[in-house]
Amino acid sequence: MGLCAGLCAGLLFSPPAGAARWQAGECAHSATAPAPPRYTLVIIIDDIGNQLSTGRAAVTLPGRLNFAVLPHTPHGPALAELAHRQGKEVLLHQPMSNLAHKPLGRGGLTPELPRQRFDHILQAALASVPHVRGLNNHMGSDLTRRRPQMQWLMATLAERHLYFVDSRTNKETVAATVAGEARVPHLSRQVFLDNQRSRHAIAERFDHLTRLAREKGMAVAIGHPYPETIAFLEQTLPTLAGSPYRLALVSEVLARAPTPASGP
Repeated sequence: MGLCAGLCAGLLFSPPAGAARWQAGECAHSATAPAPPRYTLVIIIDDIGNQLSTGRAAVTLPGRLNFAVLPHTPHGPALAELAHRQGKEVLLHQPMSNLAHKPLGRGGLTPELPRQRFDHILQAALASVPHVRGLNNHMGSDLTRRRPQMQWLMATLAERHLYFVDSRTNKETVAATVAGEARVPHLSRQVFLDNQRSRHAIAERFDHLTRLAREKGMAVAIGHPYPETIAFLEQTLPTLAGSPYRLALVSEVLARAPTPASGP
């Protein structure tokens, strides 16, 4: 399915019973007025903080987007402030140990850390990024499989009234399950937009995101501040106006959810 097809599918719907009846004194609405959005897209842009120019281009994209900022980065605080002023939502993009043994940078959480040191590193990472509303994992294919460390993480998030988004870098993750047990509001990533950085590949993944939203009512995607991703979103996001899709902040979705949402 092409991008246009993905955005336009589902536009036809049956109006609610009685919608054509007019009440005396009420304002008449045009029969051609666009239908209100029915499908929610949650888009998170990861890896904000190391590059200023691409970071600025990302956080000034149009619409209600979410930005995950790496801790202790040279431009993280300024970009988080800018994102907040733009009406975006800020998450901490918390580095966690991975199965490929890639370097985590400052502020990484690993299974070798004792509980006190683990908590200290996490608290310092949270303090390094202003306006944080929640946290998602940067890498973490190792740590998110480990229940004790996820319990430590969720205890801190619960205490600070923050949410969690599982980036699902490993199918064996227990992070969302533990978040639910700790009563931490949470979502899980369903689509990576830009594992392949070509425009064609990103368009295909965006179409997949909209299909999931039509099936489930909401879908969650993660992208990165790559020039290709920024260019695609800059062109595509304005086309959502008047479509059945709406962008949402993570906190907005979780505020409406009767129970924390999880799963692929």
